[in-house]
Amino acid sequence: MNVYDFSARRIDGTEEPLERHRGRVLLIVNVASRCGFTPQYAGLQALYAAYRDRGLEILGFPCDQFGHQEPDDEAGIATFCTTRYGVTFPMFAKIDVNGAQAHPLYVYLQRARPGLLGSRAIKWNFTKFLIDRAGSPLTRYAPAEAPQSLAKDIEAALG
Repeated sequence: MNVYDFSARRIDGTEEPLERHRGRVLLIVNVASRCGFTPQYAGLQALYAAYRDRGLEILGFPCDQFGHQEPDDEAGIATFCTTRYGVTFPMFAKIDVNGAQAHPLYVYLQRARPGLLGSRAIKWNFTKFLIDRAGSPLTRYAPAEAPQSLAKDIEAALG
């Protein structure tokens, strides 16, 4: 099993098989527009601009499970991301990342790359997962980990 076995609804409502990203390095991030880490959108966009042509794809998954920090609907989220941070990487519809309604992709990611002390649950917005070109999770990063600090790992994964 790998990330290519899953699909997710894009922010525009279309269903997208993650198979579409086969052969690319992925950075999967649960995001929110009213979080202390929200300025990381700028860093994520900078990574995307720097590495997209070399094979990086960033996938943003809005989530409202942490302090009601993503209250908007998909249209509001899309507008916020593009007008405030110039986001051009793929954004998906709002999902749950924990609990009984967690998106299957996140259930898989939590099992494949548990957090600190083996904890599976996503602790907060802007938890990041780096995925290799074969669709296997390489590393899980804590929310406080700034996007620019991932550059060396991304470069290594890109080869």
